[in-house]
Amino acid sequence: MAEASLPNPHIGFIPTPEDVVMALVDFAQITPADVVYDLGCGDGRLLIAAAQRKAKGVGYDVNKECLQQAQAASEKAGFSDRLTFWQQDLFTANVQEATVVIVYLLPHLNLKLLPHLRKQLQPGTRIISHQFDFGAWVPDRVLHLPDSVEASTLYAWVVSA
Repeated sequence: MAEASLPNPHIGFIPTPEDVVMALVDFAQITPADVVYDLGCGDGRLLIAAAQRKAKGVGYDVNKECLQQAQAASEKAGFSDRLTFWQQDLFTANVQEATVVIVYLLPHLNLKLLPHLRKQLQPGTRIISHQFDFGAWVPDRVLHLPDSVEASTLYAWVVSA
């Protein structure tokens, strides 16, 4: 886990409920060929679920304590060889190698992040957002989970050429 001098976090950690984690991994259609980036990864639960599908993963967060939890959980689950965690502002994170990007950010943060994603991501990369969309960018798929802990909605986009 890399450390850096970082600004204050943009938002506090709100964990994705466990039932939504599994639905999100299914919705993202994660396979062993994927490299999953979780921007604002918190305790790493989404990346651990992706690693259970044999995907590799990279998590970025500004919260050192969350990253320590994520690293410990990754090691405990036996995925420390598949998952990497970085303490870095997600708006400057290098995401060029991603085949899947996961975010659970407020709408104004998604909008702030979108130009960065569009600049770095390759065509075909899947972006999955829990709960919030990217404004006027129409998602390719939407999944409503009315029976989940917080009646979640998942959005998916595929980056075009």
